[in-house]
Amino acid sequence: MKFATALLSAGLMAGTAFADSKKCNGNSCATPAPVVEGNVFPWERLNKNDSVLVILDLQEGLYSIARDWDATLYRDSMLAHSALGTVFKDLPVIMTSSAETGPNGPIPQEIRDMYPNAPLIKRNGEVDAWDNADFRAAIKATNRTQIIIAGIVTDVCTAFLARSLRAEGYSVWANLEASGTTTKEIRDISNDQLMRAGVNVVSLFAIVCDLMRDWRNIPGAKELLPWLDRYMPAYGMVARAHRAAKESGVIFEGEDTLPRRRR
Repeated sequence: MKFATALLSAGLMAGTAFADSKKCNGNSCATPAPVVEGNVFPWERLNKNDSVLVILDLQEGLYSIARDWDATLYRDSMLAHSALGTVFKDLPVIMTSSAETGPNGPIPQEIRDMYPNAPLIKRNGEVDAWDNADFRAAIKATNRTQIIIAGIVTDVCTAFLARSLRAEGYSVWANLEASGTTTKEIRDISNDQLMRAGVNVVSLFAIVCDLMRDWRNIPGAKELLPWLDRYMPAYGMVARAHRAAKESGVIFEGEDTLPRRRR
């Protein structure tokens, strides 16, 4: 009890000292508000000028063992993840594959065609991409600290690289939808392990919105809505429906009785 009281007292004293301290710039001084650390959780935002897109072992042979998603949905998610660099054009793109000449097969040509000049590191033995010297050099050459990844399989390709990057001090965003593995159970436990390692396991839309930040930015609504219509049609249809309603200017009988926004 005495120990707890001492800790509380020390915390209050520290908070008071912080509140009394002043930061001065020239002749103006501002007193920062006290921070209650127990109620603060840091959020690192994705910065399009500090991020790298990694296309990790999204290979035609490996695709067949990504059974935790609907096959069509997962194919589209692979392409959508890979296409992030086509709309956020400042993102360096690094592709890597594992044992292409074996059963794993090549990266789909549709993805290769997106980035004809991007590096493609063909690993011939290393399971963890970070164990490959050329891949490590490609990441380091970008001088960026935030890595966006997705790979097949989640529990090996994505998880091994993500944890290796975390061990080196990088921030990692793992695209949940574009990583695939053999079962939903393996996917869930693997993503749990990643989150425990400090990896941000997020959706494609979360990545897009955090990179964009504001629909008024560039890229913003003008660039992103056509991109979303192609790669995330659920939101593309939202925009289409709004456009259609605005162009038609007609509502059905009964719609006029629905709750509406007060002007």
